[in-house]
Amino acid sequence: MFQSFNFYRRKKYLKYFLLKNKFMVVEDTQQERPIFPFTAIVGQEEMKLALLLNVIDPKIGGVMIMGDRGTGKSTTVRALVDLLPEIQVVADDPFNSDPKDPELMSEEVREKLKNNQKIEIISKKIEMIDLPLGATEDRVCGTIDIEKALSEGIKAFEPGLLAKANRGILYVDEVNLLDDHLVDVLLDAAASGWNTVEREGISISHPSRFILVGSGNPEEGELRPQLLDRFGMHAQIGTVKEPELRVQIVEQRTAFDEAPFSFRKNYEDSQNQLMATLVKARKHLSNVEIDYNYRIKISQICSELDVDGLRGDLVTNRASKALACFEGRSEVTPQDIFRVIPLCLRHRLRKDPLETIDSGEKVQEIFKKIFG
Repeated sequence: MFQSFNFYRRKKYLKYFLLKNKFMVVEDTQQERPIFPFTAIVGQEEMKLALLLNVIDPKIGGVMIMGDRGTGKSTTVRALVDLLPEIQVVADDPFNSDPKDPELMSEEVREKLKNNQKIEIISKKIEMIDLPLGATEDRVCGTIDIEKALSEGIKAFEPGLLAKANRGILYVDEVNLLDDHLVDVLLDAAASGWNTVEREGISISHPSRFILVGSGNPEEGELRPQLLDRFGMHAQIGTVKEPELRVQIVEQRTAFDEAPFSFRKNYEDSQNQLMATLVKARKHLSNVEIDYNYRIKISQICSELDVDGLRGDLVTNRASKALACFEGRSEVTPQDIFRVIPLCLRHRLRKDPLETIDSGEKVQEIFKKIFG
């Protein structure tokens, strides 16, 4: 008679079998769940471009992806994880504090630097944090650490998802179905870049600057205007119509499902090349310039379209520079602006909540009129 005991520890697990009163140990390897390669995704160029530009310049402010169900929205977003570069963080800090930027440091790290204490710096890959629709406010914002309260009798803070997402990506699938109380939390953190928690006598603030990425199906409801405006870019995707392209997508998905690791191996070179391009673009972004006349024309377009506020101007400038840098140029061209401006402005044109979001044609018409 066999009795089996499974012990899981990280990537390896041991299977113990009791056979004739003797132990036999068998070791195997548990592979991580494979992710579909970003460079293997067919079509949906607008969505892919918006995501890549946000990786190059996180200050663009994220991207909202709206489209039909089954068009690969969540697959594409999660495929981005493989391409995310490394950043420097303070070791053993739950908030991913930046060792050089005070605005991205926790109060504890700031206090250490103020007292000339030495801090350990490590490199860490940018994280993507999923925010589930059913998450509680305590899980998102953080709460009191019950274990320390019971065992040590002290009040301590247990960081939430907003702490983990600092300097990373916060992804909300079906964001248009998110509960209002969580929308309020996201609005507060996105507006200030900080998360403040008041719980059971604890008052703590920590940096929470993240790239907000959301996806959803417009048939299931629209976003609140305040939250929609917080997304730097808005990508609209539809179901692929060309039969040949549809067949190609189905074949790739089938091949990935049957042998995910060998499928990923076929795209190793293209993945590494794209990752190197993103790292280089992040490094040289500050060297890219945009002509003053182009900036005037961008603002003129925003003015003619009656865009509220200046966020549209800022995002268009940033996205144009990120695109130029991504393609290895140090100066922005009108073509760069033409490619990104519909993504940056289309969701800022709607004055009536019942109106549909512009496809981008209206923005392009005004662009052609002003740029000539």
